[in-house]
Amino acid sequence: MKQNDDIIVRFDKVTKVFGTRAVLDGMEFSIRRGETFVIVGPSGTGKSVTLKHMVRLLTPDDGDVYVGDDCINRATGNELSRLRERFGYLFQGGALLAWLTIGENIALPLREKTKMPEEEIMSRVRKVLEMVEMSGDIDKHPSDISGGMCKRAGLARAIVTEPDIVLYDEPTSGLDPVTARTIDTLIEHLRVKLGVTSVVVTHDLHSALSIGTRIAMIYNGKVVELATPEEFVKSNNDEVKKFLESQYITRRGVWERT
Repeated sequence: MKQNDDIIVRFDKVTKVFGTRAVLDGMEFSIRRGETFVIVGPSGTGKSVTLKHMVRLLTPDDGDVYVGDDCINRATGNELSRLRERFGYLFQGGALLAWLTIGENIALPLREKTKMPEEEIMSRVRKVLEMVEMSGDIDKHPSDISGGMCKRAGLARAIVTEPDIVLYDEPTSGLDPVTARTIDTLIEHLRVKLGVTSVVVTHDLHSALSIGTRIAMIYNGKVVELATPEEFVKSNNDEVKKFLESQYITRRGVWERT
C-alpha cells in the first residue's frame, strides 16, 4: 500500500513482548520527512526498543514498521540492506573503535559498504569533521578526546554516508549542559541545512523542547501524547504533566512559547 510521500517512517500497530511484558503495545505513529521527531518517556517504557525496530535490530511480534513504502520487518537480503542504508545511527556511548583514529572510525562505513575511492572517502571524512567542529582531531584516538567529542565524532560517522534518517539514542546523556547544547545545535543544523530527518530518544526534556518539531511521549507501550513543543508543555495528560514537572518545566515556564 502506497503511503503519503511526506511520511518517511510509520509504525502500524507494533507490539513487542519480552517475557510476559508488552514493551510496545500496538504502537502507532508516523514520522514526516525532514522533521526532528523526539521520543521521550520514563525509563523502561520502550523508547530505545522503538528506535531499534526502525532499523530491524528488533522485529515486531505483531504489526509492521514501514520505511517509505517498504515494510522493513518483512524485508530480507539485499532489500533489507538497502533499507538499512537509509539510516545513520548515533549510539548512546558513541561506539567508536578504540584502536582506530577518529578519521578511520568515520571512514569505516564508507570503506565497508562502498567502492568509493580513498581520496573521496577522506574528502567526505574531512567534510563531516568540519561540520562537527573537529577538523583538527582526525588523527587522534578516542582515548585522546572527551566524551562530548566522542559523541560528536559518532555523529560525524553517522552522517558520513549521507543517510535520509539519523537515529539518536540519548545523544546528550552523560554530557555537561554546555556540551549537550552543542549536540542539540548540530542536530538542528542537520535538519535546517541538509533536510535530514532525525529521530531522537532522550530523557532530556530541555533538549527535546529545543530541537523537536514534534514530541512523542511513550507510556505503557503506547504513544500517550504527540505534539509540537508548544502543545506538549500544555498537555492535559497526567503522565506528561508528571514528566514535565520532574524536570521543573511548567506551563508558565520558559517553554511556554505561545
